[in-house]
Amino acid sequence: MTEGPEPISVDALRALRQELAELRAERGPVAATLRSEDPVGDRADEADALQRASEVARLDGRIAEIEGRIREASVAGPPPTDMVGVGSTLTVRFADGAEATVRIGEIVEEPDRTLVTADSPLGRALLGRRAGDTVAYETPDGSTTAVVLSLGAGGAPPDDGPRA
Repeated sequence: MTEGPEPISVDALRALRQELAELRAERGPVAATLRSEDPVGDRADEADALQRASEVARLDGRIAEIEGRIREASVAGPPPTDMVGVGSTLTVRFADGAEATVRIGEIVEEPDRTLVTADSPLGRALLGRRAGDTVAYETPDGSTTAVVLSLGAGGAPPDDGPRA
């Protein structure tokens, strides 16, 4: 990613807000059990209390991470239109000649062959690039390249999706 605040796509922002709501709903009942006035009983009770405290800490950490990402996205503004960034849609040509229209995103909600996550090898290679740039990245089969043909919607992606 770049050094400044990263923009976020509308879909990714929606997914983060949904996850945040779910985490907060999950945290409430677990945290309520920690406030119990009942003294800790045997070692099993103590272990259970420690496990619940750890779960609350895990939930709090993820909640803080999501809240920070949402704040960062609001400062960053919309995704760039002249350079590949999170939220960009672009058309690329792979080394084998196949072309695909992909979106750069942060979160995969469900299988989406058009989504390239920003932290994948291809996603990292594409961030900050412009139309006409060639990128090199690693795949399970070794190094390969792709050319950024255009930024913005470029038609329907082929059925085989990106090679990330």
